[in-house]
Amino acid sequence: MSRRHATIRTTVDDPELVAAALRPDNTSEMDTTVEDDAVVTTIERDTTGGLRTTTDDYVVNLTVANEIVQQADNFTQSNHE
Repeated sequence: MSRRHATIRTTVDDPELVAAALRPDNTSEMDTTVEDDAVVTTIERDTTGGLRTTTDDYVVNLTVANEIVQQADNFTQSNHE
């Protein structure tokens, strides 16, 4: 059986910080790296359903991590003005 895979590339303001926030939740079937201004995550699973579920979970985690990084940046900027 061939494995299914997905690569998700997301441009964010602070890719290093977002990637660092995501990595603890990665399974052994996931790899998150930083390329230029983007977080790039590759997911491999044995089944299409497993790939869909893992990708869905990852997108939720990515959304939360990016929002927290943006809010922290806004808070830091507002306290330094």
